[in-house]
Amino acid sequence: MKTVSGRDALFLNEMGIGPLWQLRTAAGPVADAVAGDAVASAVDTAVDTAVDTAVDAAPVVVSASAPVPVPDPAPVARGMTPLSAPPYRNPPPVDTDAAWDDGSPAAPTAPDVATLDWAGLRQAIAGCKECACGDGRKPVYGSGPRQARWLIAAGTPSALDEQAGQPLTGDSGTLLGNMLHAVGLSRERDAYVTPLVKCRPVNARGGERAPTPEEITACRPFLERELALTGATTVLTMGQVAANGLLGRALNEPLAGVRGQVHALNAVPLVATLHPGELLLRGADKALAWADLCRARSLEPRT
Repeated sequence: MKTVSGRDALFLNEMGIGPLWQLRTAAGPVADAVAGDAVASAVDTAVDTAVDTAVDAAPVVVSASAPVPVPDPAPVARGMTPLSAPPYRNPPPVDTDAAWDDGSPAAPTAPDVATLDWAGLRQAIAGCKECACGDGRKPVYGSGPRQARWLIAAGTPSALDEQAGQPLTGDSGTLLGNMLHAVGLSRERDAYVTPLVKCRPVNARGGERAPTPEEITACRPFLERELALTGATTVLTMGQVAANGLLGRALNEPLAGVRGQVHALNAVPLVATLHPGELLLRGADKALAWADLCRARSLEPRT
């Protein structure tokens, strides 16, 4: 049996020809010896041919980016079993889908306002980024008892309200207190007062402007949650913005179109009246406001 020299084995490995094969037989030592001679002769012939071809062939320049071709391993002879599995020249592709998962946490979602308590609601108002109205502005929260008979909704905070941190301050707040006292109520005890739009809308020069429908839409859930938390049985809107914003009307619709009627907000009776700031400018309209207050007072459940 002819053996393979170290030089031949080295060329055999480098040229990708191999591996050595061993004939499967049960005929005994003699048959194995004959088969071994046949295998050795076949290997010698394959090695000599591969070496001669490699020496005579012209050199080939391969770019660094081009894949290097690898010769196919020697064919498996019929009735032969490989002594070892041929090595992989090109490993199987790796699933890279997981590479897109950088482990970053998912973006936080906005809380469900309808499930918040007072502390969560205040936090949600402070962190709201739904519109440009609150960009850099100081929110004005509602004020009054946590359990109230009336929820009084104004349109937007004034500059004085923003400074004080509560709605309907100054002369407007004083007049509101007198109006409630006239119908037997107290702002401190019975009325929760809140702006529909929580931040004061301003124009490019810093002056006050009317809110946009988008700002109304962004802030309305906050007021609806305040209504639920207070348990108020009557809603009184003050001014055109608050009435139209809560009743789904165009913001420029006249207040006269909703005054003198009883509406509803989430099944709670709603009465619209003038803003105290308007009444300070037009004292004759106080009679209209008085009628609205009496209408709202008559809607309260009898105890």
